[in-house]
Amino acid sequence: MLDWLIRRRLASFERRYGYDARYAHELLAASRKGFFLYARVSAMANHRDGVPRDAWYAAKVVAARREDCGPCTQLAVDMAREAGVKDRLLSAVLRGDVQALDADSALAVRYAEAAIAHAPDLPAWRDQVVQRWGERGLASLALTVTAIRMFPMLKYALGHGQACQRVQVGADTVQPAALPAHA
Repeated sequence: MLDWLIRRRLASFERRYGYDARYAHELLAASRKGFFLYARVSAMANHRDGVPRDAWYAAKVVAARREDCGPCTQLAVDMAREAGVKDRLLSAVLRGDVQALDADSALAVRYAEAAIAHAPDLPAWRDQVVQRWGERGLASLALTVTAIRMFPMLKYALGHGQACQRVQVGADTVQPAALPAHA
């Protein structure tokens, strides 16, 4: 009965976002306990406390994009749009155009990029995040940037990775900027 309910919720999620969650269905079939552990990461990835909505979603899109240039990035963009983030901001994040972002979103993007790359300037970005949003804001961004990257990795590890694709932002198709090499 529990598996049936979970499958229904997954199917509803898939319809809502036009997203193929076959990997999650397969994980549930293989290991209910493993699926519940996966579900806990979802809560971690969605924790936002003390950071403005647009900045938080900008960091989330950066993190999703770092691990995936396809459906997971599209899902992050779709969720951001659903939450009210403007297409202009999302397109700029995908194109890597930090100059086109407001100050909060630019800071969140720079922090996320530095954290993901293990960049030497991360402490400076971290300090700016703490100065602007406090330790709560830092914790929120750190949890989101860390957790959101797990979903594409799990998809790939389970054999469901997909080729890169352009991302739809409203009526526009955006070719995401090339990613810098990992540190």
